[in-house]
Amino acid sequence: MPQSLLFSPMTLRGVTVKNRLWVAPMAQYSATERGVPTDWHLAHLGGMARGGAGLVMSEATAVLPEGRICLPDAGIWGDEHIEAWSRITRFIVGQGSVPAMQLAHAGRKGSTQVPTEGRNAITEAEGGWRTVAPSALAYEGLPEPHALTLTEIADTVAAYAAAAKRAVEAGFQVLEIHAAHGYLLNEFLSPLGNERTDRYGGDFTGRTRILHEVVAAIRAAIPESVPLFVRLSATDWAEGGWSIEDTVRLCAELDGTGVDMIDVSSGGMVAHQKITVGPGYQVPFARAARAAGSIPVIAVGLITEAVQAEQLLVDGAADALMFGRQLLREPHWPFRAAVELRAELRWPGPYRSARYQGSIP
Repeated sequence: MPQSLLFSPMTLRGVTVKNRLWVAPMAQYSATERGVPTDWHLAHLGGMARGGAGLVMSEATAVLPEGRICLPDAGIWGDEHIEAWSRITRFIVGQGSVPAMQLAHAGRKGSTQVPTEGRNAITEAEGGWRTVAPSALAYEGLPEPHALTLTEIADTVAAYAAAAKRAVEAGFQVLEIHAAHGYLLNEFLSPLGNERTDRYGGDFTGRTRILHEVVAAIRAAIPESVPLFVRLSATDWAEGGWSIEDTVRLCAELDGTGVDMIDVSSGGMVAHQKITVGPGYQVPFARAARAAGSIPVIAVGLITEAVQAEQLLVDGAADALMFGRQLLREPHWPFRAAVELRAELRWPGPYRSARYQGSIP
């Protein structure tokens, strides 16, 4: 039987993932108002693991209460979150998959309605909060944020490290720093969100400083065996913003810092972005990031067919792929993809009577 790259294992530090078909972080807006994950998260993430994905990543999980997008966002800022996440990671591991957590801070894009209900800011009376950002620059349609002081920046870096320790205690075997989609760390990176004149602003070195500090702080706080990913928006899709050339430079700088994979997405910094969307539209960004150094990369974005996914790996565009909406539509899609690629993927015992024709028992 020919070996499929999509269904081949990958080892990062002390973790081996059974295949390269991974679950992207997807916001669920289903936690309690204290950020505690619920039965929905167990069913959602557990179902993805049961469906055969090799790595299952949580939604963007806030490292501070004010790091949420909206009230029912999941969190990891307190010890109360650990046990709730632990039952989810135990189930994922029991299905032979690797649980991963994306650590996030929404920055100036926080304190809004649940996005499925609207995009307006919520007031303090409704449970909202004053958002923070590198500079007092509002995201279009939202209130002006508070520009973080140097002390507050240091506290935020420390919060990432503390959250990472809690995530490992909760059983997550891989961590990802969310520095994309216009949220706090991405706001520091982009000239469209950062007008600071101190050491955290100005030139490329200043604007990328906080990300380097977060990487170093988390790396020092977690076991050597735990892989660390960084998600980047490769471009802002807007004039005067962060560019693919900036991403290539940053990837080269991250090489050797303890980052194990770069998760390449794009956009989200400004509402007036102009994105050209199509099948695999973000793959060229992943290919460019992969060529920047020795750090392996993850490609995302309208990858919906098994043959398409396999060819991207064969062509060297990426080392692994993340799937979002395709797995929302078909949580068990990996089993069908395995049949199409003539690869082996073992079904859960209770489901084996429903195997696709030609699948491996």
